[in-house]
Amino acid sequence: MTELDGCVALVTGAGRRLGRVIARALASWGVSVAGHYHRSAEGVEELLRGEGETHHAAFQADLTDPAAAADLPRRVVARFGRLDILINSAAVMERQPLGSVTAAEWDRVLQLNLRAPLLVTQAAADALRVARGCVINMADVSALDPWPSYLPHSASKAGLLSITRGLAEALAPDVRVNAIVPGAVLPPADASEAALERAARRALLGRLGSPDDVVGAVRYLLTARFVTGSTLVVDGGSVARSRSDG
Repeated sequence: MTELDGCVALVTGAGRRLGRVIARALASWGVSVAGHYHRSAEGVEELLRGEGETHHAAFQADLTDPAAAADLPRRVVARFGRLDILINSAAVMERQPLGSVTAAEWDRVLQLNLRAPLLVTQAAADALRVARGCVINMADVSALDPWPSYLPHSASKAGLLSITRGLAEALAPDVRVNAIVPGAVLPPADASEAALERAARRALLGRLGSPDDVVGAVRYLLTARFVTGSTLVVDGGSVARSRSDG
């Protein structure tokens, strides 16, 4: 038994990458998981098979649709009767070098990465207030150290940190809102050895992280009752190094 037993968590983007890892961790802590997905149903279905549909459920939604984003928390509350935790993890990250960015691509990235977390949190606010719950927004180091070939993505994640602080004030004192900024903890499958070595060298700790490092940060923020409006950087010191080099 843990203090999270009996809680209900909505994890957006639970079918892939860190969202999937976080959803599995929550389930192992006794949390009932509402796993959202858009197209990656297999990741959420695996969670259901492993943990049982009694305690968990999958929710499909295209969060670039404002109506679908606003309706998702209502669907979760209708299924579970409550909502204690919201993890905004759904995002898109695509290489878009300067000169190739179009207005349509800019809008698509910001609709999912920035607008959707705001709309989902806004719609979940009443249930979260009742539960005196918490929100964790998943950003990444591009929010603090922009990537020139991923400018729409970087802008969306920087905006997410701003929204985190604003939501923390708007929902206080009932709901805590924080953000996590992971570094190189789950590289793409096609990342070259050279790219991984460069990422390790950028970190003050001289190595890559792992998804477990982010899971530890999630667990801390879920139980840190006097922390809100904060950004927890989990990057081995890569942002600190870039700033000192600058």
